Amino acid sequence: MAKGPHLVIGIAGGSGSGKSTVAKVILQRVGPDRIAYVQHDSYYKDLSGLAPAQRNEVNFDHPNSLETDLLISHLDQLNQGKSIDVPIYDFSKHIRTNKTIKVFPRGVIVVEGILIFVDAALRSLFNVKIFVDTDADIRLIRRMQRDLTERGRTIESVIKQYQDTVRPMHLEFVEPSKRYADVIIPEGGFNTAALDMVVARIESLLNK
Repeated sequence: MAKGPHLVIGIAGGSGSGKSTVAKVILQRVGPDRIAYVQHDSYYKDLSGLAPAQRNEVNFDHPNSLETDLLISHLDQLNQGKSIDVPIYDFSKHIRTNKTIKVFPRGVIVVEGILIFVDAALRSLFNVKIFVDTDADIRLIRRMQRDLTERGRTIESVIKQYQDTVRPMHLEFVEPSKRYADVIIPEGGFNTAALDMVVARIESLLNK
């Protein structure tokens, strides 16, 4: 699928790297009324057909755990000026809820996720590809804080998942995808110089 008339920005990086922070800075500075913001995490496959014990065994850091085709279809609709209904995922139960969030088309589309540069069809849609590069220990601490407070996880389960799937999948898929990036931002949202350049570039592209 070819790029449409909108400016589509992809923000990738390891889990806990600060992708969401970078996205929020862009939203705030460019203007939320000018941006359609979509997270790849919203497109995890519904596992309601599996027993709870089986859901916990799924590798959520592998590309196959996400319904990327639906995300591509939604981006196509936004590029055509149509609104989309983004799924809402329940991370504590590993199921897709029956609720959605309506996202309206805007001049800028920002897509964020750890694996968005892995899929060639999805990757081809981005006009600008940003990779947030943060040290592994910082990413682990941030992931642990998020999963404990927001997703009802235990310390033991977070550590086990990190060792079993997060780290291996990061090395196999996420880290190699960095080579596709147009811009690499070390330290994520704390790198004000890099963010200044990214926002200036977006403003320049929008003005054209």
